[in-house]
Parts: sequence; structure tokens; C-alpha cells
Amino acid sequence: MSGAPGLSGRKPGFGRLYFLLAAWLLLLGILSAAGFFADFSKLPPRMAFAPLIPLPIVLLFARSKTGKYLIHHVRPQWMIYLQSFRILVELGLWALVRNGVLPVQLSFEGRNFDVLVGLLAIPVGYLVFVRKSLPSWTVLLYNIFGLLMLVNVVTIAFLSMPTPLRKFPGQPDAGILAHFPLIYLPGLLVPLAYSLHIFSIRQWAAARRR
Repeated sequence: MSGAPGLSGRKPGFGRLYFLLAAWLLLLGILSAAGFFADFSKLPPRMAFAPLIPLPIVLLFARSKTGKYLIHHVRPQWMIYLQSFRILVELGLWALVRNGVLPVQLSFEGRNFDVLVGLLAIPVGYLVFVRKSLPSWTVLLYNIFGLLMLVNVVTIAFLSMPTPLRKFPGQPDAGILAHFPLIYLPGLLVPLAYSLHIFSIRQWAAARRR
């Protein structure tokens, strides 16, 4: 694997990927501005569509020609390093909590420990793939841990929304996540996080087969 962050050689077309991403971002913006995701009267809440609709697309993409190209040409440490973006996300959530916009359980002061995934990203990627001082299975454990932390915070968010399933009473609720521009947290950043985990796990499995 070569390049920085790891792309080299003849690349397959990424046009379809860029188009799907742009279309999804536009659709999220339009629907959130129209109040589509803010309807919490039905179960499951419409907010569930934001993080879940991209999942089957990501799984299919990971098995496509372009996805396989990325798996084989992106340096594996970069799939881990990029998870450090979650530090900024958690700082943003903490700021929203401090300003009374979101409930405390969605920050690291409450029940959200996702910041640990971001803090571990650089050390794990470096020690496993650059220094090679940690075994390769550390990457699998890291990705499983990251996915579990993601499930945890998404679950807490949904249980904090104004639906019959709400388990965290008091104000504020987490309904603001259904509005623009915060809809991009569940609709873009959550899928980005689990996509990096999925690709990293596939890279790890491919390396084991070689």
C-alpha cells in the first residue's frame, strides 16, 4: 500500500460515489428544513432513517470495485487515524450541552464515551501499522470497541428524543438533532464513523488471508 493517505496507481471512477454523497447531503438538508425528521409522533421515529439508510449502501460499496480498490490502496493506519475526527464531534456535543441545547447524557460528562475512540485513533494506528509494536488483532478490537461506542451514543440519542420511547426525562431533549444543520451529525458523521470501521475490518480480514 502506498500514497498519502494511501491512493496510488490507476483509480476506478469515483463519480458515482461523489454523486450519491452529494445527493444524500442535499436530501438531508431539504428534509430537515421541511421538518420531516422532527415528526416524533410515529414509531420508529423518522430520525432513525438518517443513520440507517446509508448502512446498506456502505456495505454494498465496500464489496464493489471501488470499495475493494480503497481497501487495497489506502494505508490501513489512515482508516484508524481518521477516526480522530470524533474528538471534535464530542467537543461540539459538549459545547451544545454546556449551552443547554442538548441533554448531558449525550456528552462525555454523561453516558457518551465515544471520545475515547477518537483519542485512541492515532496511538492505535501508529503502534500497530507504523511501529508494529502491537499485534494486528488490536485493530479488530479497536474497531469493535468503536462500533459499540457508536451504538451506545446513537441509542442514548434516540432514548433522549421526545417519543414514547424516551427514557431520559427532563429538558432539553435531543429533538434538535432532527433539524438543520445538526441533522448532519446522525446523517453524515455517524455513517462516516461506521464506514471507517467497516473498511478497516475488511482491510484487516484481507491482510489475514494473504
